[in-house]
Amino acid sequence: MTKNVSADICIIGAGSGGLSLAAGAAQLGKKVVLLEKGKMGGDCLNYGCVPSKALLAAGKTAQIMRDADKYGVQGIEPSVDFKKVHDHVHRVIAAIEPNDSQERFEGFGVTVIREAGRFISKNEVQAGDTIIKAKFIVVCTGSSPFVPPISGLQDVPFLTNEIIFDQTELPGHLVIIGGGPIGLEMAQAHRRLGADVTVLEGAMILPKDDQELVDVVRENIVKEGVNLIEGAMVASVSGSAGAITVNYEQDGKAQSVQGTHLLVATGRKANLDGLDLEKAGVEYARRGIKVDNRLRTTNKRIYASGDVAGGRQFTHVAGYHSGILVQNMLFKVPAKNAEHNAPWVTYVDPELAHVGLNEEMAKAAGVKYSVARWEFEENDRAQAEHATNGIVKAIIGKAGKILGCSIVGKNAGDLINPWALAVANGLKIRAFTNMIAPYPTLGEVNKRVAGAYYTPTLFSDRTRFVIKLLSTFD
Repeated sequence: MTKNVSADICIIGAGSGGLSLAAGAAQLGKKVVLLEKGKMGGDCLNYGCVPSKALLAAGKTAQIMRDADKYGVQGIEPSVDFKKVHDHVHRVIAAIEPNDSQERFEGFGVTVIREAGRFISKNEVQAGDTIIKAKFIVVCTGSSPFVPPISGLQDVPFLTNEIIFDQTELPGHLVIIGGGPIGLEMAQAHRRLGADVTVLEGAMILPKDDQELVDVVRENIVKEGVNLIEGAMVASVSGSAGAITVNYEQDGKAQSVQGTHLLVATGRKANLDGLDLEKAGVEYARRGIKVDNRLRTTNKRIYASGDVAGGRQFTHVAGYHSGILVQNMLFKVPAKNAEHNAPWVTYVDPELAHVGLNEEMAKAAGVKYSVARWEFEENDRAQAEHATNGIVKAIIGKAGKILGCSIVGKNAGDLINPWALAVANGLKIRAFTNMIAPYPTLGEVNKRVAGAYYTPTLFSDRTRFVIKLLSTFD
C-alpha cells in the first residue's frame, strides 16, 4: 500500500553532498526526507576518498621502511600481510561510518528511506512504496566508474574503485587502464605493497595539471618500479582470472601486457539511470544534469549537487554545493556556484595539488601573468626530512593578484590551502609576504615563493638607485 509523505526538502542520495544538506536543513527546522538505495556515505566513504587514502597510508609506511637508510636507520624490505592491509582499510571506514549513519541523521530529525528515488511528477518522488511530495527536491546521486567499450572487457573479471578495496590478496601483477588520479594512486599504493604494476594511459598522465610538476610525479612513480606506458591505446582484453591480457597500440605498433588483475580507472559518469528526470521536466546530458549558476535545474524547484551536476567531481565540491543550496533554498540568498575556485589534489607521493589557473590555463584565457616559483630543496625542513623533491609555482596577475598555484611535494594537499583562500577571496601576493611563517616548516615555501615574485624588482638597478638616493638623507 502506497504511503504519502510531505516534506520541505527531498534529497536523493546520501553521499557527501546529500548528507551535508540534510544535516544543515534539518537543524534549521525543515522537514527533510533523504533517500539512499545503497550505502550511507556514498562513494567517498565506501569506495573512494577514505579507503584509497587508507591504502595509500599502508603503502607509504612500507616505503618508509625501505628508505630508512637515508636517516641512519637500517632499511628493510617489509613483509606485507595484504589481508591485514585490507582489514586496516575497512577499520578506517568503520571508524568514520557513524558520522554518516542512518541513526545519526534520524537523530537530526531527517526521515531516511533506504530505497532508490525516481520522479513521478514535477514535485513528487517515489521511493519503494512511499511517494514524497516536496517543496524542493535535490538530486545528489553522485557518479560511478565509467567502463569504456573495450572489446572483450565484459568477458574478463576486472576491478573498479568500487570493488578493489574488497581484495584480501595482493595482486601478482596489477594492470591499470587509465593514468588519472585514481589509476596513479592505486598504482603507487599497490607497487609499494609489493605488487608488480603496469599503467596504460592513452594520452599522457594528469593532463589538467602543470606538466613540469607532473614530471616530478612521473619520475618518482617510475623510479619506484611502476611500469608506466603513455600513449597506449587499449584495443582489446582477453583471458581469465589470474591471466588477463591487455592488447594496446603505441606509436603504431601492436603490443600487449599480461597481468593477474585488471583495474579500469578511466574516469567517472554521472548517476542518472532510473531517475526518470523527464517526468520532472529536468534536462540532462551525458556529463550530468543541466544546472544554472545557482545549481537549479530546468525545473526551478529541483536542484542538483555534487558529481551529478556535471562539474568538478570532488567530495569537497559536493560539500561546498550544500552551502550554496542552503543559501538559495532556505535563506533566499541568490548564492552563485564558484566551484572554479576549488582546489584538487592527487595523493601520490609526492603529492600534486592545484588551485585556480596554471600557466596553460592562463595562456588559453589570454590573461597577462607572471610566474613565481620556489623549490623545496631551498627549504630547511624539507632538507631535514629528505623531502626536497618539490616545486611551488604561483601564477600572479595584474597588480599582484593571485590567479592560481600548483604545488608538487610532500604535503602539497595541505600547502595548497592558503592559496585556495587567496584565489577565492581575490587576495594579492602581498598577503603572503606580510605573513610570518613559523620556522622550520614546509609552509615557509609559500612565503618564499611570494618573496621570489618581488625579487627582480627589489634588487633591480632602479631600487638600488632609490636606496642610494635615500641614504643622502641620513
